[in-house]
This record gives sequence, C-alpha cells and structure tokens, in this order.
Amino acid sequence: MSRSQRLFDLLQLLRCHKFPVSAENLAGKLGVSVRTIYRDIATLQLQGADIEGESGLGYILKPSFDLPPMMFTVEELEALRLGAEWVAKQANGEFSEAVSNALAKISAVLPSGHQAKYNEDIVRVASIINIPQVMVELSEIKQAIKKEYKAEIIYIDAKKHTSTRVIWPMLIGLFDQYHVLVAWCETRQGFRNFRLDRIKAWQQVEQKYQRSRHDLLSEWQALEQISHKFYSY
Repeated sequence: MSRSQRLFDLLQLLRCHKFPVSAENLAGKLGVSVRTIYRDIATLQLQGADIEGESGLGYILKPSFDLPPMMFTVEELEALRLGAEWVAKQANGEFSEAVSNALAKISAVLPSGHQAKYNEDIVRVASIINIPQVMVELSEIKQAIKKEYKAEIIYIDAKKHTSTRVIWPMLIGLFDQYHVLVAWCETRQGFRNFRLDRIKAWQQVEQKYQRSRHDLLSEWQALEQISHKFYSY
C-alpha cells in the first residue's frame, strides 16, 4: 500500500468514528505500527485535516472536514452500482431517474484512468418480482413523513377486514415482495406495519405528531431490536 493510499484510508477510518478512536485501534486496522499512525496523523494535520486528539486519548475527525468524494476503490464502486440498480427497480421505478443521474455524476468525475471505467460488471441485480399495485403515491407518504404529519387511511388487513385509522407515518421499508409503512396507529395505540398495497385511501391530516419522529423511531427500533444504523427513508 502506498503512503498516500494509507493516509486516505486513515482519514476514512476516522470519518467512520463519531467518538475518539485510539492509535492502537487504527494501527490494527491498517496493519501498521502505532508509531506510523502518530506520524500519519501529524502529516494529515499539517495538510489541513481537522483532527483532534493526542496519543493516549484517541483521535477524532471534525465533521466539518470534507474528504475528496470520488476516491472509491473498484469494489466500492461495484457495491454502489449494485445498490443503485436494486433501488432503481423498486417502488415502481420512482427512483430510477435519480439513480441514473447519480451514477452518471460519479462516472463523470472519476479519473480517466480509473479501473472502474474499463471493468465489465460481473454481478448484476435481477429484475424483481411483480409486487402488488400500490394505490397511494409514494411521494405523498414521504412528504407526510418529512413534515411529521398524521394521515387518515382506509386499510384492508390480511383477513380482508376494512378499517379507518389515523396513523403517524414514520418509515417506508422496501422489500422484494411488497412495500411496508411503519407507523404509530392511534386506533391500536401502538406501532404497526401497513402494507402499502392494502392502503386503499390516504388523506394527510394537517396535524403534527404528538411526539418527534426521531423519538418514535428510537422506541420502535428498541422494541424490534433493530440496530441504530438501520434506516430506510
């Protein structure tokens, strides 16, 4: 590994930590000595990287510091492409244009000699199965979630029972078979998952949740034993 690549990898490691990380930890991940980490940290600081900390206490990269955005490895670009292709084929193609634009921007700013420009993909995302038709516009649900507005829905459950409910929409999950809306249900006084294809009517209510979406998500994730790193919309 070249020194420039090691310095970049060190920055990436620091960027992944929200709290100070020890030189020993960094050295172990990069396969170098602790002394090398000390020297590299000093070099990065001289080059303008906003790194705080010192030996024995750990180091942290301030959030205000931006890394060059396109220093991806071929494997990282492959992962981004596969993820983008999967997203493009979800949600009735709602994100396909955004995906195409994003991939085009990445390709445009890659160095001319980057290996990814000449690699033929060897892994592809298969077409997803046909999911049940969704009657509600995904954009309306997303807008309600962003504004933390309630919604009144007409829902048909698995037993074909129809009910009208007021919910606090929180999160959309995209699955191969169907799409799910996670929400707090005022009728049931609890968190519920609603399949989007079973929502037959949607009306946004111009009324905010009684609690913040952040707090609701935290409580739901704790109940479901979901890692805090998991998020959809």
